[in-house]
Parts: sequence; C-alpha cells; structure tokens
Amino acid sequence: MKPVLLLKTHFGFDQFRPLQEEIIDCVISGKDAFVLMPTGGGKSLCFQLPALMMPGVTLVISPLIALMKDQVDALKANGIPAEFINSTLTRPEIDQIQAEARRGNIKILYAAPERLILPEFQLFLKTITVSLIAIDESHCISEWGHDFRPDYRNLIMLRNIFPEVPAMALTATATKKVREDIICQLSLAKAKIFISSFNRPNLSYAVLPKKNSYDQLINLLREQQHESAIIYCFSRKDTEHLAADLRQEGFKALPYHAGLESEARRTNQEKFIRDEAQIIVATIAFGMGIDKPDIRLVIHYHLPKSIEGYYQETGRAGRDGLPSQCVLFYSYADTIKQQYFIRQIESEAERKNAYRKLDQMVEYCELTTCRRHYLLAYFGEDYQHEKCGGCDICLSPKKEIDATIISQKIMSAIIRTGQRFGINYIIDVLHGAKNKKIIERDHHNLSVYGIVDDFSKEDLRRIISQLLSRKLIVKSGDEYPILELSPRGNEFLKKREEIHLPKFKSIAKLSQPSDEFEAGYDRELFETLRVWRKKIADEQGVPPYVVFDDLALRQMAFYLPQSEENFSRISGVGAEKLKQYGQIFTEVIQTYAKENNLSEKDVPVKRSARPHRANRLGPTHLETKKLVLQKMSIEKMVSLRGLSTGTIAAHIEKLVSSGEKIDIDYLRPPVERFATIKAAFQESGGTALSPVREMLGEQFSYEELRIARLFLKL
Repeated sequence: MKPVLLLKTHFGFDQFRPLQEEIIDCVISGKDAFVLMPTGGGKSLCFQLPALMMPGVTLVISPLIALMKDQVDALKANGIPAEFINSTLTRPEIDQIQAEARRGNIKILYAAPERLILPEFQLFLKTITVSLIAIDESHCISEWGHDFRPDYRNLIMLRNIFPEVPAMALTATATKKVREDIICQLSLAKAKIFISSFNRPNLSYAVLPKKNSYDQLINLLREQQHESAIIYCFSRKDTEHLAADLRQEGFKALPYHAGLESEARRTNQEKFIRDEAQIIVATIAFGMGIDKPDIRLVIHYHLPKSIEGYYQETGRAGRDGLPSQCVLFYSYADTIKQQYFIRQIESEAERKNAYRKLDQMVEYCELTTCRRHYLLAYFGEDYQHEKCGGCDICLSPKKEIDATIISQKIMSAIIRTGQRFGINYIIDVLHGAKNKKIIERDHHNLSVYGIVDDFSKEDLRRIISQLLSRKLIVKSGDEYPILELSPRGNEFLKKREEIHLPKFKSIAKLSQPSDEFEAGYDRELFETLRVWRKKIADEQGVPPYVVFDDLALRQMAFYLPQSEENFSRISGVGAEKLKQYGQIFTEVIQTYAKENNLSEKDVPVKRSARPHRANRLGPTHLETKKLVLQKMSIEKMVSLRGLSTGTIAAHIEKLVSSGEKIDIDYLRPPVERFATIKAAFQESGGTALSPVREMLGEQFSYEELRIARLFLKL
C-alpha cells in the first residue's frame, strides 16, 4: 500500500506535513536518516508509517519509559500492532511479547537504551527480523546537549549487530555541534539529513518579571480554566509547595519529580494524562516523559538552564497545533541560583559550557526584539518576518525611556574602577554601598560612587543587560565575569550619543495566535464531546487524546458531521477509529444539532496533521506586490521601502504562496548560481534554508536562497 493510503487508513490524514514523505521514502529505500524536527512536528510518524511498509519489526529506542505505554496505546488505537519492553513489565509479560515478535505479530517494538546492554536482549534481537532502527531523543547521546545520557553511547552496538539495517536518529533540539556529535557517535556519516523548521506558529512566548508572580500565575491559570498546564520549577521542594498552594486555590494540581515514590509519580502522571488533574507542577525531567497533545499552557516559574532545554519544554505545549501559551517568570535571583550550581561542576569544560548556556538564557529574557526570532536564530534558522505576532514584544512593544545619562554613569563606573569587576560590584559602587572591598580599594572616593539613587538594583541589572546586548559593554571570564567597554562603547561615550532602552513592564498582556476554528466552533458541543471522549477513554483504559485529540473535537463542533463519509474527513479519523467511534460521536452530534436547530457542514477533503493559519496578505505585502509588478529589483525595493532585504524576500515568497498573479522570473538567480542552489536543496532532502546555507557558505545569502526556492516549487 502506498504511504499516503496508509496515512489515511491508520492515522486519518490525507496529506503529509513538511518533510515527512521525503523521510519515509529515504528509510524504506534502505538509507540512514538524521531527522531534526520540533516537538509536535510529526517525528514519530516518520518511523511508524515505514514500519507498516517494511517486513519484520521496527525497533524504537527511547529513554522515555513513562511515555512508552501511551505511544503503544495510540498505535493500537490506530490498528497498528505495537508493544514495549522496559523495567515496568514482569518477566512473563516480556517473554510473551518476545514470542509474539518472533511469530511476526508485532510491527513496532519500543525499548529503553539501558536494555541493549543485556546479553539476553541482544540474543532476542538476533532471533527476529529487524527492518529499521529508530533512535528517538538522539540528542541524549551528546555531552554537548542539554540532556546527556551515558546509556545512549551503547547504541553503536546496534549498528554492529545489524550493519545492513537502516537507522534513523530523531531529535527535536540540537545545535550544529550536537548534530555533528550525534552523526559521529551513531556512525551516520552517509545518512541523509532532514532539518525541519523550528518555528511553532501556534505557540506564543512571553517573559514576565518575577514581581507578584504568584498572583500573575493564578490569573494565567484562571484564564485557561479546564485546560491542561505544566509548571516547571527549580527544585523538588518548590514543586511540592506550589502544587499544594494551587490546590488551596481550587485547582487540581499535582507534583511530579524524581524524589516521589515511583508509584506516586506514575499515579500523578496518569491522572494528568487522563484529564483527572488539570496541572502538573514538575521539575524539568517530567516534560521528557509526556505525550499529551492538548497542553495549552507551559509556565517556567524559575529560570531554565539553557535555550535547548527551554525550547524542548515549551514544545510540550500545543502539540495538536492549536493555540497555546509559553510563559517564563524571570528574576536575576534565579540567575544567581543557577550560577551557584554551575560552580559545583567539576569539569572545567562542562562548567564553561553551562555558563555560556545560562548567559544565552538570560539574554533571551532581557530581549527587546522578537523572541521567536531569537529562538530560531539560536538553532540556525532564518526568520525574516518583521514581527512574529506571537510573543509579548511583538504583540505589545515595551515603552522606551531615555537611558542616555544612566548608561553613561554605568559605563563611567566600569572605566573608573579599572574594568576589572562584575555587575554586582559596579551596582554597589553606583549605589554608594558601604562595602568593605569598595573602601579597601578606595573606590568610595571615586566621582561615580553613590551617583545613582533613582534606579533599583534590578533596574540597573536590566539596563546593563541591554548595554551588553547592544555590544556597548562586554563580559569576559566565565565563573566570575567582569565588565569592560567595547570599542563601540568607547565611541558612544566619546561622541556623547543618545540611547533609548525599553522600560521593563511589570505585567505583559498575553495574546495567542489566531485559530481557524476559534471563532466558529460550538463550545457547548465541544465540551459535550469532551465528556463522551473521557467516558470512552476510561472504559478502554487509555488517555482521552488516544480516542480523539482536541483538534478533531473542535472540527466536529465546527462542521457537525453526521454521516459516516463526512465524519471520516475529520482530522485524525482513520479506518480503525471510524469503525470504533464513528457511530457514537455522530449520534451525539445529531442529537445536539437537532435540539439546537443546527445544520451539518461539509468537511473539506484535504487536511494534514495540523491546522494551518490563514495565509492572509497585509497592506505591506500588497505594497511590495506593486513594486514587483513594475519589475523593480530587490535592492531598489529595499531602498524605496526602508525594509531589510530579508523582509522583501519574505514578502515575495508570501505573495507567491498566496496565489497572487505576479511574474517573478526576472528575479531568478543567474543560471550557474541557480544550478548550485538547486543541487544543494536536493542534497539536503528538504526545503529548509539553514542546511543549504551551511553547505554553500556565506557567498550565498539567505535572501537569494529564499528567492531561488520559489523557482524550485513552481
């Protein structure tokens, strides 16, 4: 059966998401693959669907023991024979699964990496036909990643046992250095590399100052009443206290951390997954073991250690493609706490790496420009839009203050003290602190001593962070970094330039990206369908999302499908789910429609695994269109409109993708350059710009690649 027919039959979708089909074609042709795709991007389907097309068993290695049962339940609900083997099973249960695998009755088998070192498991693997090896969460193999697990280093033995079997490494978060390490450690030198966009357009990002943070947290949770939320805390103690406080407020909140008894941990996770608890308050480890697609809110109550960790944790939100929020509460006190733990790291290389990652995390919190742009740039992706429309900065720009004088005072204090001290010392000098070290060094007699009384310590830290981000001052050293003026900073002081910095707001108003069904679906019917979904899930002993996810229920509440044919077009309704649940849900919809005098709408035939936001054109795109119709060069458009080259290129791409009738042939790159670009895209196996730029180098700009890509699509 063709991949697209299997996609419809088992998963209920009519078309693939970006890169999925190319990845599937790669592995079923017997080639190795490296897949970098964000959480919620459809990584799992890249090995689940090939498993149905290949003889024997697809072996999936995953560190997420708590997640395996849910993944297997979801596959079985789609009519796919799958099992898992891990430490939660008894010996007789393992023997039974292995016997079924030998009989050829299992297509997908999940196992934890630590099981591979057991001789008996290796012997078992040699008795079955392994057709594909999928290594999920492959960043765990790299010590440069945010979640290094030594057991992953043993996975190379799989390549030795099955040298002819294609292998694929999958991850949601990996910098270039981590990617290279994964490929090296797993002997994937000949693998085809697939890098999907890191952008999650359905997620909104916000950073709030940690003032009255508990009250702000309560407000956020009340705004998202009845929706699932994860709150990440720094320590086990924090999770226990916050969960207890939230229960006092009337929320169904449970703690989750490694210090809980395994049974309590399992019970709390089960309650959350089965919608019996609304909120999980967790340490970072929890997020790795959750596959709940309808989490609408991810909150970091304390500062994460790295951008990679933050990105992966926020990636737990909105995996069904519906609008969801990611909120981080930030204070400098959290930075100090993280620095204390970094100082305990014995390895100097690891310690330096941890300081560098923490600095990047602080820089993200102190941003004055688009947060989405920063996140994507961190992973090497080019984001050319002027505003993302989905972060607190773009949705509600911060008011600016004239910071010329206070900036001059800070920079003067750095110079007067010899450019040999860190942030706290400079702030103490400016505030006139009666610090023993200040007096010993005679710095209390400096002209800058005590000259600031109108900015708090927290305000000064934020201003210093802004001066660092604008490269007016620089930090040197890791453990005890000192502040120095940059050449640009010296020029700033000499010329007495002005500087305006954003005022850090106490409360940021959050908004979410628009949802195509948000305005139109019947909320009362949606809640009724949720009740039925929960009832069926409880009877079958599976999480509610295994029956149908929220996107499917919202589509039902929007289109009101009452015939089998119309119902089968709903997102996620495959042959197995139509047979199991079709009659129950159509009867509920029929009853509701009749009682409320509502009519059925035709469900569109084409749909993929996630909703796409409307491809609307704004006035700025139409202005660019006028210039394209005049056959104006990109350089001239940039000059005329005062926009960046990247923004103009993005406008042209949007015009073409929206179906506007424009002739852009005059913008095609010269023949030789276009041939080089085309070959690079073919080699990369996808349409992402970053891997092609990496291959071709800086002599090819992102803008040229973006324009060339349009001609590859035409």
